[in-house]
Amino acid sequence: MVTKVRRVIDRYELSGLGDELAARWVGDGYDRESLRSLAERFNRRVLAAGMEAAGLTPLDGEVDNTYRLLTDDEVSAGMQTQVERRLERDGLDIKRLRTDFVSHQAVHTYLTDDREIDPPGDNESVADRLARDRETIQRLASRLEAVTENTVSRSAATDRLDVGDCSVLVDLQVVCTDCGHTYEVAELFEQGGCECRLE
Repeated sequence: MVTKVRRVIDRYELSGLGDELAARWVGDGYDRESLRSLAERFNRRVLAAGMEAAGLTPLDGEVDNTYRLLTDDEVSAGMQTQVERRLERDGLDIKRLRTDFVSHQAVHTYLTDDREIDPPGDNESVADRLARDRETIQRLASRLEAVTENTVSRSAATDRLDVGDCSVLVDLQVVCTDCGHTYEVAELFEQGGCECRLE
């Protein structure tokens, strides 16, 4: 079976990218990366290849920003549509491009089935794990914010909700019930715990 990642690598002639994904996953010459990080890295390479095939010469940082605008939950649907139309005018097949983006599960399948690499051992440092956990929470908060904003806008547009221009803020806080101290999630993770436990 040819995996999706293999097909996309062949379609965009991204020779060497498979080896790089494998090396980054196990930490061979690179800091180890999560499957989600590898999927995003892969998708940015696909976007860059698509832009170059259309005759574009992306400026430094342009691929990363374009990918963020296309995929980030915090970006409004209107902004995403605007970016898609601009890319289509430049000659990119957006539908094909989005179809060729891969998930972290697809990267896992490629690495374990196609490349026959065993998953790396769980030797992740405490700091790395905390950073990853904090990122997961922040992504969920961003997703909740985006979904709420879209729902409010949709309800207002159909006159089910009477509200003017508004912004949605998701404020996650953690309260230590031992001492009563309140933390923003990022603050708690950055310092590694509550002050009452770190003294």
